[in-house]
Amino acid sequence: MSGDLVTLVAEISPYVTAAVGAYGGAVLARAQEDAADATVEWGRKILQRIFGITDAPEETPETVADLVSDPGNEDFQAALRVRIAKMLAADAALVQEVRGMLVQAATSTVTVTASGSRSIAAHTNSGVAITGDNNTIHR
Repeated sequence: MSGDLVTLVAEISPYVTAAVGAYGGAVLARAQEDAADATVEWGRKILQRIFGITDAPEETPETVADLVSDPGNEDFQAALRVRIAKMLAADAALVQEVRGMLVQAATSTVTVTASGSRSIAAHTNSGVAITGDNNTIHR
């Protein structure tokens, strides 16, 4: 395996490990969920591209399932990196796609700006956001 692939796998490793830790066995599931972190979401996208999207936990590849069972286990992390490296070594087109995804992950940023008195800036808001004086909230 070329050093270039080893480097690529090392670069995507934090993404896929974070995704497995956040999503657990659903990391390859078709359903979209809100990710708490862009790294997690990119990791999920990369894993889904490499391993495919599954409809059932039983379809999860063993190396992913092992890491799901113990996300902090460095041996399981290494085993997943080896499996990914082998899959990438066998598919040059996949390497290019994953590289492109990695570039997007590294350059995709969200900028939220609030300007003016009592402004609110939020990337995602799932609650009430009110500015002003003497407001009353009724639920």
